[in-house]
Amino acid sequence: MSEEIVNPRAYPLADAQLTTTILDLVKQATNYKDLKKGANEATKALNRGKSELVVMAADADPFEILLHLPFLAEDKNVPYVFVPSKETLRRACGATIPVIACTVKLESGIHLKSQLQYLKDAIEKLLI
Repeated sequence: MSEEIVNPRAYPLADAQLTTTILDLVKQATNYKDLKKGANEATKALNRGKSELVVMAADADPFEILLHLPFLAEDKNVPYVFVPSKETLRRACGATIPVIACTVKLESGIHLKSQLQYLKDAIEKLLI
C-alpha cells in the first residue's frame, strides 16, 4: 500500500508521538460517542459551537476540501491539527472508508477533559 504525499500546506502537522496521542483521543471519543466524522460534520459542529478539537488528514485528495476548516476553527477559537494519514484516522474513528476530518465534541461528560487539555497545549506549542 503506497502512502500519499503529505501536502506542505498542512500546518500544523503533528509528529509521530503527538499523532499517536491524538489518535488515542479520537478512539476514546468514538467510544463515548463524542466524535463527528467527515469534513461536513466537522463544519457543522464548528458552526454550532460544539467542537473542542479538529483533526484533519494531511494526505486528503483534493486538499482543497479541507482548506475552510482551519479558518473556521481559528474564527471559533478551536484548536486544529493535521495528522499524516487519512487511513490511520479512519482506523481511529472506526470507519470503513477513509476519514479526512473529524472533530471531538464533549457532550456526554468530562471523560476526556484532561487529555483534551493536554492536546490543546501540545498543539499550541506546535504553532509557536
